[in-house]
Amino acid sequence: MVHLVYCDDKEKELEKILDGTKTMIIRGAAGRKIPHSRVFEEERLYFMKKGSKKISAMATVKSVQNYVKLTDDEIIRILNENQTELNLSPKQKERWHKKCLCLVEFKDIKPIEPLEFEHQSNMDDWLIIEKIEDVVVGTSIPYNYENSKFR
Repeated sequence: MVHLVYCDDKEKELEKILDGTKTMIIRGAAGRKIPHSRVFEEERLYFMKKGSKKISAMATVKSVQNYVKLTDDEIIRILNENQTELNLSPKQKERWHKKCLCLVEFKDIKPIEPLEFEHQSNMDDWLIIEKIEDVVVGTSIPYNYENSKFR
């Protein structure tokens, strides 16, 4: 599978990824939401700045940490232990203070020739797809959550 990750434009997430000061992405919720337990080492990540409609970088998954039923103390410890890679602002630390966390470390980040993203109404901020062309203008297919189910 490949993953399309929306990057927070206000926090300049994509810029931090491209300049190497951010090497890990985080997602969290009260329960196991996408991509928790559905992203694996060596899979491909594509990055897009939220609101831009341009897929402009890619990387390879290096490692994944999935957590469930975390206490407040555990959440703080995990965020602090991974802060060097996550490079979170205080606002982001507050946002990702969730009981279920998925931390995805990546490697081999590189900018790509921007691909035009075809947004559909039923899309989250992390998409799991067979190939990137499935969400690119001209080759996209109707998006469903089939690839997002637990394996």
